[in-house]
Amino acid sequence: MNLDALLARIEAHPGDRVVVALAGPPASGKSTLAETLAERTGGAVLPMDGFHLDDRILGPRGLLPRKGAPETFDLGGFARTVAALRRGEDVYHPIFDRSREIAIAGAGHVPAATRVVVVEGNWLLLDAPGWRDIAWDVTARLEVPDAELRARLEERWAGLTPEARAAKIDGNDMPNARLVREGSRTPDILLRKG
Repeated sequence: MNLDALLARIEAHPGDRVVVALAGPPASGKSTLAETLAERTGGAVLPMDGFHLDDRILGPRGLLPRKGAPETFDLGGFARTVAALRRGEDVYHPIFDRSREIAIAGAGHVPAATRVVVVEGNWLLLDAPGWRDIAWDVTARLEVPDAELRARLEERWAGLTPEARAAKIDGNDMPNARLVREGSRTPDILLRKG
C-alpha cells in the first residue's frame, strides 16, 4: 500500500484546508484507513454513510435491498457538505449508526480550524452524474481482492441467516464492489491491499 505517498500528497497540498476523498468497495477498510490518516495528519473523518437515505424513504421506492448503492444516498446533501468543507467552514454532519441502520443528524463535527478532512465512502469517485461533479483536493481509492472482500462481508453479516447473508453479499455488496472498481474515476493514489 502506498500510504506514505498519500500522506506526502496531503501534507504538500497548499491552503488552509485539504479535503481528501478515500473511496473503496464495501468492507475494504476505508473507515480504519481514514482514522489512521486523520490521526497521522491531526485531521477529521467524515463518513459518507451518514448520508444514507432512511429506510422509510427507501422502502416505498423498492430500494431497501440495495441500501448502500449510489441511488440510496442523499447526493445533494452530501455534495453541499463537501462544498462547505472545501470552503473551510465549520461543518456538522450526520453519522450512520450501523447497529440501528439509521443516520443520526448532526452527530459529527468538523471545526473550521481543521486542516485535513478525510471523507470516506464507496461512491466518492463514481463517474456518474452528480457524483463526478463533487470536487476534491486529493483522491485515493482502496483496491482489495474480491476473495478478501467476501470474507470480510461474511464476517460483517454473520448474525444474519445464510439466505439473508447471501442476499446482502451477492445481491448488493459485491455488485457495489464491482461498480466501485469499474465505474470510478482514476484516483491520485491507488492503494492496493492483499
